[in-house]
Amino acid sequence: MEENRTNQFHLYNAFLRRKRLVFLIAAGATVVAALFAVGAGSLHITLPDVVKTLFGNGSDLSQMVIFNIRLPRVVAAIAVGAILAVSGAVMQCVLRNPLASASTLGVSHGAAFGAAVGIIVFGGGVVNSDSAATAVSINNPYIVTLCAFICGSLSTFVVILLSQLKKDLGPGGLILAGVALSSLFTGGTTLLQYFADETKISSVVFWTFGNMGAASWTEILILAIVFAASITYFLLNRWNYNAMEGGTDTAKSLGVNTRAVMLISMCICTLTAAVAVSFVGIISFVGLVAPHIMRRFVGNDYRYLIPCSAAAGALLLVLADTFGRLVIAPVILPIGAITSFLGAPLFLFLLFRGFKSND
Repeated sequence: MEENRTNQFHLYNAFLRRKRLVFLIAAGATVVAALFAVGAGSLHITLPDVVKTLFGNGSDLSQMVIFNIRLPRVVAAIAVGAILAVSGAVMQCVLRNPLASASTLGVSHGAAFGAAVGIIVFGGGVVNSDSAATAVSINNPYIVTLCAFICGSLSTFVVILLSQLKKDLGPGGLILAGVALSSLFTGGTTLLQYFADETKISSVVFWTFGNMGAASWTEILILAIVFAASITYFLLNRWNYNAMEGGTDTAKSLGVNTRAVMLISMCICTLTAAVAVSFVGIISFVGLVAPHIMRRFVGNDYRYLIPCSAAAGALLLVLADTFGRLVIAPVILPIGAITSFLGAPLFLFLLFRGFKSND
């Protein structure tokens, strides 16, 4: 009996070590991808020069390019990818729906509607110039960001309110409510564009493309603070999420206040995702795909799924943004389109493999 317990103990420790190794690999791959992204571009900077520049020993040109242009973009991609992935993982748990994410619950479409309001109604507008690279840009990013944040948050708050008013709505009903709200916000955005002039329509479309370069160091600091606060709360509740994976009744029997955990977690997920989307535009599929990728390696243990999802989301968005910058350089493809093209087939593949493994 004692030998059997010892073997089980060693097997369990090996199981945990494998999960920690998955996180270290994902985090290490993110660092390598980030360093490559910082050096890649029209001005190629070798990896040793990138490291020297980051430590303050690079040339003036390298410092200007890295610290003013590339590094903010890469750090923003890491922060936004991590925020969306962690929010998606927690939403999928508390709603007990594998399709839950910021995009499926209407946060992204709500933010797009808010951006349209800020640009068209409140004069966020555009700045036109003779340069094709700056032909369309946001004239007042702060009002646009604020409106996008408010409307992005509003969508999920409505979904949460519906869940409280109609107790038997169920996880599938909440997703359908998010789809309905997404359709509503899309219709509102279309109507605003219908009555706007061509330059404002161009500005709205430009915003919805998604742009990692839109975030300055100030916005990145806000994203970092929001991410640190949210992931701290999520990790403190990791055992509650593990209990909720067994069902609501099981979690309640273990002393988990499932209603409070669901409401607070959804509010935090919504606010953090809305902050990320309001700064950089629409980013699809990262919050949906990254947690499912990590589930295939670490399972539904939220002690490891939360940090692994953060690393996977950051890695996916850094790779997507780098691909968009380099594939037909010097033209920069919209990050929203890249994540959709890469994310949709990957999600379908994971969905197919998941159903196949269950049969």
